[in-house]
Amino acid sequence: MGNKTQKCPGTGSAQAGRAAACQGCPNQGLCAAGAAGPDPAEAAELRARLRAVRHTVLVLSGKGGVGKSTFSALLAHGLAADETKQVALLDIDICGPSIPKIMGLEGEQVHQSGSGWSPVYVEENLGVMSVGFLLSSPDDAVIWRGPKKNGLIKQFLRDVDWGEVDYLIVDTPPGTSDEHLSIVQYLSATRIDGAVIVTTPQEVSLQDVRKEINFCRKVKLPIIGVVENMSGFVCPKCKNESQIFPPTTGGAEKMCQNLSVSLLGKVPLDPQIGKSCDSGQSFLAEAPESPATLSYRNIIQRIQEYCEQHHLQEEKIM
Repeated sequence: MGNKTQKCPGTGSAQAGRAAACQGCPNQGLCAAGAAGPDPAEAAELRARLRAVRHTVLVLSGKGGVGKSTFSALLAHGLAADETKQVALLDIDICGPSIPKIMGLEGEQVHQSGSGWSPVYVEENLGVMSVGFLLSSPDDAVIWRGPKKNGLIKQFLRDVDWGEVDYLIVDTPPGTSDEHLSIVQYLSATRIDGAVIVTTPQEVSLQDVRKEINFCRKVKLPIIGVVENMSGFVCPKCKNESQIFPPTTGGAEKMCQNLSVSLLGKVPLDPQIGKSCDSGQSFLAEAPESPATLSYRNIIQRIQEYCEQHHLQEEKIM
């Protein structure tokens, strides 16, 4: 961001968008305009609405097409497998909302109640909200500038009646743009457990993930860890493993070592994942014995453990 010789002051700083380091940063105008955080009245509204959310996890990626929305959906399904847990999945990929399709909710609409917008429920303990529910057709293009996107994200957080939620999973678009700044800034009124960053093994994806990690550190967003998706393919017939996306620079494992970030796990390719997403079914339920399912479940368990530990640490501080 901005001048490489000086450090970003951070979005929460009074100098956000005004410091010398901000010159040339594509987000300078957004920060300078006061988007570095909600005003006190907004913050109070957001705290009131989200006070019953116990854990919040953002799912990020530097590059599009790495399976981020698929991971967000399966993380939500995996957490909701425990019927004692209430899970919410918020899709803030305004221009490419794929969560309704993946979750089998295409054609559903948002309903208004006295307490706000009602999420669309997959199961009794798994609610979903997406701009896709507001479109008349899934083929409709959303052609919005930043301020309108930011307004909708705020509305999703402020006006949706999430109720008591153990896990709020936020699926974001690829990159480090308006939507990412907005969700971090609005949630600063409450708290975020951290971010899970999804990548594939090849360098063309990793180079953008490094930017994503840099973004998280600049806005003081904790990084839960990195998931390497599409990590090898085991032939179901001959059982030989092929590297469809060769890790020419060491893959996510090497990157995580270099940047001191946790590698949560590697998920191998399985053609059934794509089929399950297209049919709106949970891959975890459809292919319980797949090596990919086992990887997903191990990763989900690690995220749960991180969130519980993070919660305990916060309670000690308070």
